[in-house]
Amino acid sequence: MTNHDDCRIAAQALHGQLPDPRSVIECTDWSALEHAYGKAQDTPLHLVQLLAEDPEVQAGALGLLDMSVLHQESLYSATVPAALYVAAVLNDPRTLARHEDFSTWDGRPRPLRAALLEWLGQIADSAAYGETTDEEDGNDPGVTDAVRAIRGTIHDAAFTHLLAPDPTVRSAALNATAALLRSPELASRVSRTTQILRQLLAKSTDRRERATIVLTMGAWGADVASWLTDPDPAIRACAALSPGCADNAKATRTILRALREPEAIDSWFLEPTAADPWAGEPLPHIEGRLRHALLSAAIERAAGFEELLPVAMASVPFCSNLTIAEDWGPLLAAAFPSGYDRNAQFTPAQHRYLSALADRDVCWRYTHLVTSWFSDVGLPSDQNAIKALLAGSYPHR
Repeated sequence: MTNHDDCRIAAQALHGQLPDPRSVIECTDWSALEHAYGKAQDTPLHLVQLLAEDPEVQAGALGLLDMSVLHQESLYSATVPAALYVAAVLNDPRTLARHEDFSTWDGRPRPLRAALLEWLGQIADSAAYGETTDEEDGNDPGVTDAVRAIRGTIHDAAFTHLLAPDPTVRSAALNATAALLRSPELASRVSRTTQILRQLLAKSTDRRERATIVLTMGAWGADVASWLTDPDPAIRACAALSPGCADNAKATRTILRALREPEAIDSWFLEPTAADPWAGEPLPHIEGRLRHALLSAAIERAAGFEELLPVAMASVPFCSNLTIAEDWGPLLAAAFPSGYDRNAQFTPAQHRYLSALADRDVCWRYTHLVTSWFSDVGLPSDQNAIKALLAGSYPHR
């Protein structure tokens, strides 16, 4: 932005004021800005088309914006005015138009408003990359800082939709808000946002929405211990995962109890799997599947492997050579925290768990995938060798 009007629009945004969308179009020197394909002179047309009467035109415009000013999650000088325009039109009734193709990755019929909020959240994610590390984001000098500078303004626009009647709009607003609040400068807004989310949590009957809220508040450091008594076991488990509940004995019991029924956990939410990575959506603030996140927390919090044994045994039918990094590998390490001692007998818990693994043939296909886990604890990675050890070792009491 170079002329007087550009500076005025930027100043409004920096002071938390959304500019008039028409002024963004007319007063921005688009010829001085760039996107992924060069000069951004076509960007105003795409922005205006977001408010077209035809939902297909709206969808096409958003697709073109996504490819140009947020190409492969990169940021450009045209990203700032484009994001401000989108934030400024979120309340326009024309963004309530429904369509199933507002994004190439989500075919659900939903309002354009939801797709726009999701797009703003992706911009926030890109702006946060490398913010607290030394990683280079690959954007042109000054571009990332310019986007970061308007996150407060965009947050104010997204925040108002957290209690929207449409669940897809609420979900997109929550995701965008969470991405924006990764900004260290916006930390003071977390408390206010949490208050709104508590209101929504008290009213919502949707399991995924409620879980998302609990996980998000927990990641922000809010106290979610009261949801350890929620009637829904999925919500209790999500609350128990909160870092703030790491030393909470009730939370640990909640996780251990849930993991005794791994099939039930997998039925709570439709999540991506290794077999079907496009199934469902991942839960926020969790690496991988919920069951594996709960298992990781159980291993970290349990007093010892004896306490983990019921969980370990329940997980065996779900183990294979492809899941060792998520389930039986970490459990094996927990069973032998000091490594395997050739001069000592297996404990009853070690013997029982290792026997169950040895009897599950699917765990031993392509053993190169499991070798390192066994090497780390000093055990052979061959199924028959494990059976031989078990046959010659009687668990001591």
